[in-house]
This record gives sequence, C-alpha cells and structure tokens, in this order.
Amino acid sequence: MAVDPAIALAAAIEPFTTSWDADDVILYHLGIGAGLNKPVDPAELAYTYEQRLHVLPSFAVVPAFRALVEAVTGQVPGLAINPIMVLHGEQDLEVHKPIPTSGTVVHRPRVASLYDKGKAALITIEVESGPSGDPIFTNRFTIFARGEGGFGGDPNSPPPGHQPPDREPDAVAESPTMSHQALIYRLSGDKNPLHADPDFAKLGGFDTPILHGLCTYGIVAKAVVDTLLDGDVTAVARYQVRFTGVVFPGETVVTSMWREDDRIVLSATTRERGQPVLSNAAIWTG
Repeated sequence: MAVDPAIALAAAIEPFTTSWDADDVILYHLGIGAGLNKPVDPAELAYTYEQRLHVLPSFAVVPAFRALVEAVTGQVPGLAINPIMVLHGEQDLEVHKPIPTSGTVVHRPRVASLYDKGKAALITIEVESGPSGDPIFTNRFTIFARGEGGFGGDPNSPPPGHQPPDREPDAVAESPTMSHQALIYRLSGDKNPLHADPDFAKLGGFDTPILHGLCTYGIVAKAVVDTLLDGDVTAVARYQVRFTGVVFPGETVVTSMWREDDRIVLSATTRERGQPVLSNAAIWTG
C-alpha cells in the first residue's frame, strides 16, 4: 500500500534545524520580484537592503521547506508516493511573532491530516518552527498525490472557504514577473526541475518551465502588504491559499483584495491569460 494512514498519521518524524541570514532573506525577496520596478524606492529597499531589512512573512515557507521534500520523496513512514504525480494544493501559514532577519530554528513536522479522494490522496504536513511551545511560525503544506487514493481513508476533507464577496475589490495590484524569475526563486531551496528544465516541464504537460507555486504565494503576499497594509510585514498573522493554476515566468500576477473584518480575502489571476492562480485565499491581520 503506497499510503498507509495508520502509519503516516502516527509517524514520529525526526525534527530538523535550519538557519538563515540577511542574504537569504534578500535572495527570497528578489525571487518574488522585490525591487523590480523601483529598485531604490525606500519601500523596496526594505526588502532588498540589509540596512533597512524587514522580512515578508511568506519567507517562512523557505526554512521549513525540507519537510515537504521529505514527505514527497518517501522519507515519511506510510507515505510512499510518486513525487512526479504530486501537486501542491494548498498552503497555510501562521506567523506567531515577527520573523527575524537571521535565525536558527528547530522544525517539528507531522502528518496532520490524510484524506482519500478516490483517485488521489490529500495530505497535509504541518511544521511547527521555533522553540518547543513557543514557535515563531507554523506551516501547513497540503499536497494532492495523484494516483494514491483508494486506501479506504476518510474522503471528507474540509470544504474550501474565503470566497470573495459580491462586490468590486477594495484594491487591485499588478505584479509583473521576469522571464528568469523561477531561476532566481529556485535558489531559495526548491530545485524541482519543473521550474528550470524545458524537457522536464514537457513531461509535466507544460510547454515551458512554470513559476513555483510558493513564488506566486510570496508575490501575492507582498502585493497585499504593500497595497493594503502600508508595508507593515508584522501585520500578517495568517496567510492561507489554494493553488488553482500556474504562472509562466514573464506573466503579470493580478491580485484582487477585499477587506472583510479581520481578514483580507483575495484572489489572483494572470493578466495575460486570465488564468486563476490562487483562490480560496485570505490574509488575517493582527
């Protein structure tokens, strides 16, 4: 059995430690397009210059990313899945305190949920990062493992939420990407050849390499912070999305935003193709 829910949900996954410094943060910010249009604008230098540096909350996916790699490459008991058939379905990030420009943290992964969707398995890997009992951030990586369903598990995953209200958005931001955007972003740790190798991309059904979903995740986070939160990266308490389409490097990501109580509900599409890329998405402020 490729997926064994009893083993996976009870698995004691070994914690791991990662470190980062200001250069890693700046590289991440450059990988999601910081400084592209106004490189010496003070607001952009806060992402790209060590003397003024703050950390966009979505950076938290980078130190914890190893947990996702281990889950899709057979290193988690009970999860023997084909990495080529895996899609990144959702991302949920909770930020418990401001992320420092440098740090060393322990990551504690676990299989938080596992649903049998018939033709696929829906798996969430939760990673708490920071001192035990006092985490800095918590990631939940949800993957859709095609061909790995039918193991007799619970099919009733929670329904999607965060539907945009029936009115015009309160703000819309356009974020152009560069033709080599994926080649920069992959230096933050996601070396999947789907984002660099044209031959591998064709095996995945794409004519050309695509942008990382987590790169789009960061692009949209920056758009919201810059547009509705006055550049205050500490205002983000949680950020949750569903990945619904791909961005090709060089396209423009259009983010629509609606203020709803303590949330900003959002959606993102490509300007060129009108392709939805993020849906059922929200940023909580606090």
